[in-house]
Amino acid sequence: MADNAQHALRPAVFLDRDGTINEQMGYINHLSRFHLLPGVAEAIRVLNGQGLPVVVVTNQSGLARGYFPESLLVEVHAEMNRQLAAAGARIDGLYICPHHPEAKMEQYRQQCTCRKPKTGLLEQAACDMHLDLERSFMVGDRWSDVRCGAAVGAATVLVLTGYGRGDLCYIGPGQAIQPDHVAENLSEAVSWICARAAKP
Repeated sequence: MADNAQHALRPAVFLDRDGTINEQMGYINHLSRFHLLPGVAEAIRVLNGQGLPVVVVTNQSGLARGYFPESLLVEVHAEMNRQLAAAGARIDGLYICPHHPEAKMEQYRQQCTCRKPKTGLLEQAACDMHLDLERSFMVGDRWSDVRCGAAVGAATVLVLTGYGRGDLCYIGPGQAIQPDHVAENLSEAVSWICARAAKP
């Protein structure tokens, strides 16, 4: 029975948001600052076509710091989904960490288990969506994304968009954990993921 349950679990592709899906702007504190990166919708559409669930996992400490209201976060994600849908792509899951230990807003001021590189967002998604984390992929532009994915046994990809190129040059050399692959952008990451996912 356990083997059958394990077999039913699916691999997924976890995507960081800022710097991976949309332009890295520091904080998206207004809807006008949200811009999809070139090729992102097409790359996500490829994953959709491969039957790989696409799950966005994002730290949003700007909410905790009081830089923008929760209503803006809802607007931004509605716009993200609208733009993706217009290109025939979709996100299957969205998980947000709104916490920060120095949060201005008390309800968000905590040492949580979900702020990447901690693994709570991935683990919650795995529980909700019946995902196999060890067969999954984590893609992001920060070493915190790499460390998060590696901690759950997922294959990791660092993209050189957003903070990625700087992290590769200045953060990466001192890190014990290295990405399984480095890609110029999400399109290249998806090509690598699809090739690897196709292997038995």
